[in-house]
Amino acid sequence: MVLSLKSSDEVAEILIGGKQLSCKVVSLKINQFSINLRSNSDELLNWCQYYFSHVLQSEMIAEPNIEIISIECRPLELNVDYDDWKREDKEKARKDAIYDLPDARILKKVRTGMIFLQSQAHLIAAGECLKNKNQIINFINTQYMTSLNNDDAMICHAAGLVYKNQVLGMAGFSGGGKSTLMLHMLSNSGSRFLSNDRLFIKKNQQDTQAIGIPKLPRINPGTIVHNPKLKSLISPERQKELLQLPISELWNLEEKYDVIIDEIYGVDKIQYQGEIKNFLVLNWKHDSNESVCLKKINLNERRDLLAAIMKSPGPFYQYSNGDLFHYSTPLIEQSYLDAFQNISTYEVSGRVDFHKLSQLCYEQIFN
Repeated sequence: MVLSLKSSDEVAEILIGGKQLSCKVVSLKINQFSINLRSNSDELLNWCQYYFSHVLQSEMIAEPNIEIISIECRPLELNVDYDDWKREDKEKARKDAIYDLPDARILKKVRTGMIFLQSQAHLIAAGECLKNKNQIINFINTQYMTSLNNDDAMICHAAGLVYKNQVLGMAGFSGGGKSTLMLHMLSNSGSRFLSNDRLFIKKNQQDTQAIGIPKLPRINPGTIVHNPKLKSLISPERQKELLQLPISELWNLEEKYDVIIDEIYGVDKIQYQGEIKNFLVLNWKHDSNESVCLKKINLNERRDLLAAIMKSPGPFYQYSNGDLFHYSTPLIEQSYLDAFQNISTYEVSGRVDFHKLSQLCYEQIFN
């Protein structure tokens, strides 16, 4: 039987299911945005403390911007008539299903069965949270991303690195290597991590700011085996197996590992906002016969490269008036072109060579 749910209050009651919340509260502060995280699982809260240690507050925030509740329980079935959330890459498998109420959205993760409630009154995740901790991390980050979107910042599918007080943005087509390049350049003692996969651009009267989110890099083996700093994430035996794979197979292998920046690159290597003047679009190939090339371009004349930069805010995005974003809402190219007006943009072509490109960036961009 399909349920007839009428409000976010009703759904919240079902998701919490009478579970007793821990007296422990994890408080986070990203720039000026504050979050209190509550749960019935101390194990989950302890893990979130560890993951978000770089934005963790020592005391509970009395009046946070938002409160998130995460309920550890068996997978729930609400028996509502979900609609599939259409993905940007139509060839990829179903990922999210949604059911909209007048004041809220219920989202179900198809693969894991996790259920999320997104509304102005309730932000709740329920299901096997410990087994799917990355989805909890994403849910937390999407709330900060919503605040940035509602403050007129443009979301980009990009990584960000800071060097000499300047942010360098890095976007690329699927498998382009933006995370690999950013982590390669992070080995430089003067560089700092800004963002791995979501970068926000906000043009002000005096400058253009880049803003990152507190999601640590989540990378595949192709990135790990070619970076000495990261090799400890995979056993020597597994590394040997991976290096025997064809290059195309290695770089397309989906096997995720979290990079805890402070543990691998040292303390004080993270910041979440800075002025941006330069941006790369990785349009290179592993099988190219040409040397890597860095060429300054005009995005107004190369709108084909915007596809690598623009990113949908996704199914959790809620406008300040309470309305929820729909996948059919088009992204506006001109809004991105306006945001990038004072940013020098470079196309990277030729053969994939992270070492050489890093040198070019330090010599030609951070000079």
